Amino acid sequence: MATISQLDHEFARYAATEAGKLLLDIRDSYHNLDSPNADLGTYGDTQSHRLLVKLILDQFPDDLILSEEGEDDPSRFDKDRVWIIDPLDGTREYCIKGRSDWAVHVALSDTGDPTVGAVALPCSGTTLSTLDPPQPPPSSGSIRIVSSRTRAVPVAEFLSKELNGELLRMGSAGVKAMAVIAGDADIYVHAGGQYEWDNCAPAAVALASGLHASRLDGTPLRYNQRDLYVPDLLICRKELVDPVLTLLS
Repeated sequence: MATISQLDHEFARYAATEAGKLLLDIRDSYHNLDSPNADLGTYGDTQSHRLLVKLILDQFPDDLILSEEGEDDPSRFDKDRVWIIDPLDGTREYCIKGRSDWAVHVALSDTGDPTVGAVALPCSGTTLSTLDPPQPPPSSGSIRIVSSRTRAVPVAEFLSKELNGELLRMGSAGVKAMAVIAGDADIYVHAGGQYEWDNCAPAAVALASGLHASRLDGTPLRYNQRDLYVPDLLICRKELVDPVLTLLS
């Protein structure tokens, strides 16, 4: 078991916030220049990755990093402390002027557990993290299920029908998970595949905030695995865990 300190939580929030500021500056420059959106996404991802890697290695030179934009280092299997980052989650939304549903994910896996995490929502100037995890407001009564903006997610549509709920669509996985914490949604469900960097930080913040986060069969989420593919994900309010898992079984 790795030693986790207050510094780890503070650093995750700081790093995600700084990368978000950089991405905003890059996005503003590109839109002002009317540059192609594909170039914007690639450049933003790359620059955010470089910044996060530098910040992490400057502060924690002995830790390893697993990034969507970096090469996988097999020596991470022998490390308890592995930073798992998504430098730009929701690249498609980032490339559309005016959209705010993209994020930066910074997490620290402690022997596979999502212990430390931060999700920056740069357009709102907000970073939610395990440093001071926000507590979700009371339920509004109606059930809102958040799902992918760009493609159908049958399991979300199934739950919406069975629970007589409302289906909401958003971009970034981090944005969707934070919507549950903020009380703008009650359930975030995904199937069809993500990778560890897509949901490690969101899961860490959700768990620290008192929400449920697991696979669709209720098994715990594990990170720094040899297979980085995460087939499915459930983040929801605690009172909805039993009915949702019963339906999904």
